[in-house]
Amino acid sequence: MLTDIIIVISIMILGIGIGLIIGNRPKVIKIISLFTSFSIFLLLFLLGIGVGTNTKLVNNLDSIGLQAFVISIGALAGSLICAFFTYNLFFKKK
Repeated sequence: MLTDIIIVISIMILGIGIGLIIGNRPKVIKIISLFTSFSIFLLLFLLGIGVGTNTKLVNNLDSIGLQAFVISIGALAGSLICAFFTYNLFFKKK
């Protein structure tokens, strides 16, 4: 488990380093942005397949659905509140 965390952090640090090196190349940034969007869509699609093939989850969707909805709304609200305060604290010009 600790090895997995070290791998993830190492990959992120490597990505930051590469991003600093190629940061001033708009064409490369555009290509990376498209690749990132495609990767996110692919991951969401694969997640949907995983949920759809989980019969235990699908059979209990009526009871799990409300809990998932409430948790999702709470997470969304918390993220928006944090983003609002972060923007006002660090990025808003005075």
